[in-house]
Formats: sequence, structure tokens, C-alpha cells
Amino acid sequence: MGRRHGGVGRIVRAVRDSMEIQLVKAGATKIRYPASPLADDGVHIVVRAPWAGAGVRDFGFVRFEPGDVFTEHYWRDRWYAVKEVRTGDGTLKGWYCDITRPARLEGGALRVEDLDLDLWVSADGSSVLRLDEDEFAASGLAERDPEAAERALEALDELDALARASGLGGLLAH
Repeated sequence: MGRRHGGVGRIVRAVRDSMEIQLVKAGATKIRYPASPLADDGVHIVVRAPWAGAGVRDFGFVRFEPGDVFTEHYWRDRWYAVKEVRTGDGTLKGWYCDITRPARLEGGALRVEDLDLDLWVSADGSSVLRLDEDEFAASGLAERDPEAAERALEALDELDALARASGLGGLLAH
């Protein structure tokens, strides 16, 4: 059964009260945390979750800390996930983009495989940073799975270009 969501006229599937997000890296679960599903149109899944890390994580260009709220966008047909990051009072910090294999819903869990590449876009769009390209090169993905490595690099380029041209807002409309 579907319902209208957000006034955009798109039918979305009824969503559960909660689900688990599982981020997998190199075959092992990196982190798992509960999230509140907001929408699922069969391709694009949107959830909201508080910062799941232990304490503060300071990247130098942004700090993730207790009280921060992430609205996370996953796709079943795209090689990335985009996380809108806000403070507890609603102030936008920016968008953290993970390059991943397409998301898979397995039972009550959303499983996402991290491919080591990331992109940060500041709230005002003035800063777009490509992250962890050295980790990606060292991961050996290009040798183990050249097609996946190529898709990952294409996804990073796509998000980077979109962020610099018009921002991520249109991509995240649900």
C-alpha cells in the first residue's frame, strides 16, 4: 500500500517504524545503528538517525557530535549515499556523501557497502572536498573488481560535478 509523501505527488511505499542501517567495509560490518524510515519509493530510501559515533569526530572541515541529526538518502540503483547533516537545533552543517554499492534492504536492515571514497559539501556549497582517494587506491578494489572501481569513480565524479554546478538539493527531493 502506498501513500503520498511530502506533497510531491509521488507514491511511496508504507515505511516501518524503524530499521537498522548496516555499513559494511571490506566484507566486515563497520557500524550498525537504528534509523527512522521516512520514505521508500522502491528505488530511493530516506531515513533519519542521530549521530551514531562515539563522542565527537572532528574531520577538520566539520565536526560530527552527539545531537547531530542525519537525514540519509540511499538508492538501490546508484553507487552512492548522501547524508544531510544538521545540528540538534536544525542548523545545516552540510552533506557527507559515501561512495557505495547500491543499497540492499535485507529483512529489517538496510545494508550498504562502503567503497572508501567520500565527498563533503559544506552547507553554503562553497567547499566541495573529495576524500579518501588514497584509501580507495590502497584498497585493491581496482585489481579485485575493476568494474566496481570504475563505477565508484564515476559516482564520485557525478556527485562532485552536481555539487559544484547546482548543489545536491534536486537529487535529494523525495
